[in-house]
Amino acid sequence: MLGTGSALFAVGGRWDIAAAAWIFPVLLLRFSRLSPVWSGALWVWLAHGAAALFWVGESEIGFSPMVLVGAIGIAALQTLPFLADRLFVGRLRPWMAALTFPAGVGATEFLITLLSPFGTAYSSLAVTQYGDLPLLQVVSITGLYGIGFLVAWFAGAVNGILDRAGGWRSGVLCVAVLLTVVLGGGARLALTSTVGPTVRVAAVSPDRAVADAQHAALGRIPGGRAGVATAPASDVEPAMTAVENDLLASTRREAAAGAKIVIWPEEAVRTQESNEAAVIAAARDQARRSGIYLEIGLGVYSSVGPAYGRDEAVFIDPHGDVLWTYQKAHPIPGSEKFRPGDGRVPVADTPYGRIANVICYDADFPSMMRTRADIMLVPAHDWKAYGSAHTRKASLRAIEDGYSLVRQDSEGVSAAFDNSGHALATTDYFTTDQQTMVAYVPTRGVTTIYDRIGDTFAWLCLAALAALAATALTRTRRPTDHGPGTANH
Repeated sequence: MLGTGSALFAVGGRWDIAAAAWIFPVLLLRFSRLSPVWSGALWVWLAHGAAALFWVGESEIGFSPMVLVGAIGIAALQTLPFLADRLFVGRLRPWMAALTFPAGVGATEFLITLLSPFGTAYSSLAVTQYGDLPLLQVVSITGLYGIGFLVAWFAGAVNGILDRAGGWRSGVLCVAVLLTVVLGGGARLALTSTVGPTVRVAAVSPDRAVADAQHAALGRIPGGRAGVATAPASDVEPAMTAVENDLLASTRREAAAGAKIVIWPEEAVRTQESNEAAVIAAARDQARRSGIYLEIGLGVYSSVGPAYGRDEAVFIDPHGDVLWTYQKAHPIPGSEKFRPGDGRVPVADTPYGRIANVICYDADFPSMMRTRADIMLVPAHDWKAYGSAHTRKASLRAIEDGYSLVRQDSEGVSAAFDNSGHALATTDYFTTDQQTMVAYVPTRGVTTIYDRIGDTFAWLCLAALAALAATALTRTRRPTDHGPGTANH
């Protein structure tokens, strides 16, 4: 019960408590080791299932068959490290036993990212440690899976001390490694915090009044996206144009104030397909007049099913030329039916470094985000209950890949981060009157080890888990060991 209760506050949601992520694995692993194998695994599965459903509830994602199936499936994968520990630890040498649970957690987090349509939106322990920058620097080497490995190693070390005499040796080694990681991360922050060139970036969202008016106008059109696509222009264009004009005015204002890059949020301007060219033309003219790089988010309504539209980001240079039109590669499962883009992240060389672009949920897929860039633009559109948590998750990509990241979130929390994860600026759509964020963003990124070797650490966790399982299955239980958690009882 204590383990389950702690797990509820370590799910990557708005009510996360960083310490809870270190506490619940200790308690659930203790329970697993003291329980019969299969009944213990069942209860651990239910604990993870409860945590997943709690995350769905606190994030106000909405329950649907796909979400429920996903929660059950992810909880099952999260149970595997506990089951592996329970089955194999008694058959392995102490140093092998100490690796079983952390390798299992690192491997399953990686598998969930590979197999689940949710990416890292749920199940990553790294996102619970937001703000602990010295610790988080390790993801520039291991990816986010290194944090899960360390948390699980700590849980195993504590249980090792409780299980048998001599378990303190593993505990001392674990503490030493944790201290090394934190001290090394602190050194990285100190040594890389040098002054360098920056560029003024402005991120603007439409005024809430005009955005709400557009939402109300489109909500009155029957038939959903298909209905809006075929509705008379007189029914939808006034509200759409009001939003567009508001964004163009904000762009002019920020360019006059010195911004060299302006970013709009995801689907900032909603338009019928027949009017898309005119919207882009107006943005091109504004970029040319202001002499800025302008990224605009478009929600295009089309009469072609099943998506009846596209989710696009258009990047325009100071000459008014369109450098790319990017389509979202990872529509949200269960709620967005857009045809996915090809997943190739566009990059352009500019006087302000190499600028790249993805859209919102794309940033939950680390392998896609491994891009040689200096500044990553992430237009997004969340909702009040989830916007802050989603932006915190995106900040990990900046540390992993060595670029600055600017996430402009309509109906959420917008933020700019440097390549060490420092928040350069932030604004909450729901607590500010003017929907604008301004940040001075470094124009030169760094090359990280993770960027070069990718998910090597995660693959090593998978290989280690397979090797440990094979070794355990070919060995008999140590005669001096009566099973995990029972030696001293």
